[in-house]
Amino acid sequence: MDGREARVGDMMVPRESVERLEDPELPDDSARSDRRRDIRHLTILRVGAVIIDGRRELCLVRNISAGGLMSLIYSKVEIGQRLAVELKTNQEIAGRVSWVRGTAIGVEFDERIDVPEVLSTPAVLDNGWRPRMPRIPVDRLATLRAGARTYWVNARDISQGGVKVEAEKGLEIGAETVVTLENFRPVQGVVRWRRDNEAGISFNQIIPFNELTGWLTQS
Repeated sequence: MDGREARVGDMMVPRESVERLEDPELPDDSARSDRRRDIRHLTILRVGAVIIDGRRELCLVRNISAGGLMSLIYSKVEIGQRLAVELKTNQEIAGRVSWVRGTAIGVEFDERIDVPEVLSTPAVLDNGWRPRMPRIPVDRLATLRAGARTYWVNARDISQGGVKVEAEKGLEIGAETVVTLENFRPVQGVVRWRRDNEAGISFNQIIPFNELTGWLTQS
């Protein structure tokens, strides 16, 4: 780390985001209203995914309660806009935007949630793999080097911890790789799974949150 980023669990996030969120300048009325509705809430710093109009992007959740959450997002939204938040794979929580302040938003859930259950994530799955980080669909060209061979591939989704690619059938599970995404630096990894013409690459090091979101938001 170079001092500009902070580690949150297995993830790297911008230190300025951590500092900004330590004492967020929330709208007074919204903050008081949220506290009245849900006195018990958890302060966290967790990377998730937000689904807006069918589009997925990464978000940084600051606090959560049974009735809603506060998060940093990287798209413009309006009060009342419908969206969904995903903190666990394939478990979307529907809600609406209750307030907006810069890149910070408040989300009111349609139905109250069990916060401990939503936040619980096993360190290792039954198959010995670690749980997947939030993934974002992409359609970007890349090169993938495995040993002496280089493949042209299409990246289909990506997270801080790995990427799914469409590749030729010569790629073997366990092969050490270097993936170079379009307009991004080379990233070392290992082939974890293979299915038909698709392969999953696990990165050796987590991509910093701000670096990945910067790449994803490139036009």
